[in-house]
Amino acid sequence: MIIPMNIREDDLYFTVSNMKKSQVNGAVISSEYVTKVVDILDTSSEMVKRSGMCDILYREGETLRGDIFSVRVLSEHLKDMMVNKIAIIGTNHYAKAFSLLACGFNVSYFNDSLEELMSFTQELELKDADINRIASDMSSDFSDFDVVLDFSDMASLSMVSALAKLSMDMKNNKQFSVLKNRALELNAEYVSYDGIIEKLTAKAYIEIKK
Repeated sequence: MIIPMNIREDDLYFTVSNMKKSQVNGAVISSEYVTKVVDILDTSSEMVKRSGMCDILYREGETLRGDIFSVRVLSEHLKDMMVNKIAIIGTNHYAKAFSLLACGFNVSYFNDSLEELMSFTQELELKDADINRIASDMSSDFSDFDVVLDFSDMASLSMVSALAKLSMDMKNNKQFSVLKNRALELNAEYVSYDGIIEKLTAKAYIEIKK
């Protein structure tokens, strides 16, 4: 079974560390804490090392091994929807993880800092990446894209004049989402982390049961 655990941020390190001596097989980490558990891991996948995030961990003996599963589920979900053109806003850990799995997609990258985008593409070795500036003093139209993925920390997306057929981020319903707000304003479809929760929990159960 999978049981939800409501843990205060102050208790996160203690709780996760003590899983090493528990009977728990693994844990799914919510989006608020995916960068905070990386230092607790004994071993981690290459994706965790390159992205700086971990959203699923496994207890192996008295050690913890970390990996990423939510971005894989998101990628598979988009492939099932026959998505081709994707706009990614931001350069955070989710953007890095998704880019490492973006084979088969036509991806364009947007950020308020072109310097950050350049560093991002160089770090991930993305050759000939389509990079674009997005800022409050310019209008941005995403209507030619199949999906917009917001992995940014932008305070507002008011500069977006039109969104894609679908807009998604990895925020749960308790987190504030500027993409959700803009989608409501533009009468566009928006899906959160909780919107694909059944696929996420099914995948997590299979992975941890292994």
